[in-house]
Amino acid sequence: MISIDNRSRTPLYEQLIENIKLQIIKGVMKPDEQLPSVRQMAQELTINPNTIQKAYRELEREGFTYSIPGRGSFVQKIETDINKERVDELTTELERIIQELLFLGLTKEELQQKIEIIAGGEQHERQGD
Repeated sequence: MISIDNRSRTPLYEQLIENIKLQIIKGVMKPDEQLPSVRQMAQELTINPNTIQKAYRELEREGFTYSIPGRGSFVQKIETDINKERVDELTTELERIIQELLFLGLTKEELQQKIEIIAGGEQHERQGD
């Protein structure tokens, strides 16, 4: 289920992208599964179809989906070679965030606890599927 917060300062298309990415990452949406049509999604979420289209284009650009003209958008099979670039980008971003958190006073132990909580939650959710 995709949820959009109309009161959030985050643009709707970014919320949509993050929702769909999360469903793909958690395995809710499987490889080659078709995403709802732009029209269907726009009606469900009561937002402009152009917003949906923008989110779908960005998901395709990032490698999470692929499109077939006349058929729609589908979840991309995760391939490690394609994702290496994205992993590198996220690792760089993570390093920056960790440095900032350490600067703001978090200890290494507190960071490790946060990572274990996040990773532990991920493990429980995957095991529940």
